[in-house]
Amino acid sequence: MIDDAVGDYLNHIRAERGLAANTVAAYRRDLARYVAFLRARGVEEVGEVTAVEVSEFVRELSVAQARSSVARQVVSVRNFHQFAAEEGLAPGNPAAEVSPPKQEQRLPKALTVDEVTRIMEAPDRTDVVGLRDAALLELLYGTGARVSEVCGLDVDDVTTALAEPDAGLRLLGKGGKERAVPLGSYAADALEAYLVRSRPVLAASASKHDPGLLLNQRGRRLSRQSAWAVIQRAAADAGVDREVSPHSLRHSFATHLLDGGADLRVVQELLGHASVATTQIYTLVTIDHLREVHAAAHPRAR
Repeated sequence: MIDDAVGDYLNHIRAERGLAANTVAAYRRDLARYVAFLRARGVEEVGEVTAVEVSEFVRELSVAQARSSVARQVVSVRNFHQFAAEEGLAPGNPAAEVSPPKQEQRLPKALTVDEVTRIMEAPDRTDVVGLRDAALLELLYGTGARVSEVCGLDVDDVTTALAEPDAGLRLLGKGGKERAVPLGSYAADALEAYLVRSRPVLAASASKHDPGLLLNQRGRRLSRQSAWAVIQRAAADAGVDREVSPHSLRHSFATHLLDGGADLRVVQELLGHASVATTQIYTLVTIDHLREVHAAAHPRAR
């Protein structure tokens, strides 16, 4: 009986493979659902199962469950049948060629240009903290940098970039890989205002010198968590009623560049992606935007 084969398999992964109790429990739930499906179709022996039944099971799951959940259950079924074949309980693995549904590609959530503009204008630039916040926001959107890269900048990194605009701002990315990005006029102006009117005041709160560019109110280097809070506060003050994160500004930087006609390879370099394949996801966002514009503007697109 197929129940016996499932029991043997669960004992195997618990005792011989040493899988955690929660993992074994997940396999048990997945296979119980699978066995009930087979029994409803008159299949009682593991050796009677064919690829047709496995494929039908996957199709049934796909109607009611998320792709990630279906994918996990397909793996459970495939591993069970592989065990049954290796133990001589079945002539082969009928699930070997059955693939889980493709994972839905998650597109970056780009902000509109208007939303970004409102967020950039949200900080009070007459206040030392507001000047710091404006410098942070303009840097993130103006360069497409990761929040860790911006929080890791020292004052010397920026003073060099301001003094030598053609050299760009040097960022230290993943794996210690360094890249230079242009420093636009808005970011440069925000940084100069912060360095002159804000940072000296914040730095005076610390007992010892901190070389970090962006400082908190205690004169210490601004953390990524604090930077996240700055962005969320600015988005709320700007009336942007959706989730906004440091990555939102990075995604928007890339999407707006591509919308403006930038070459994909250039955007790859600016973002510090090791492979252009990582950057290509942004082209999907742009195509969606172009499709919307086409549908709204072309007389024969509706």
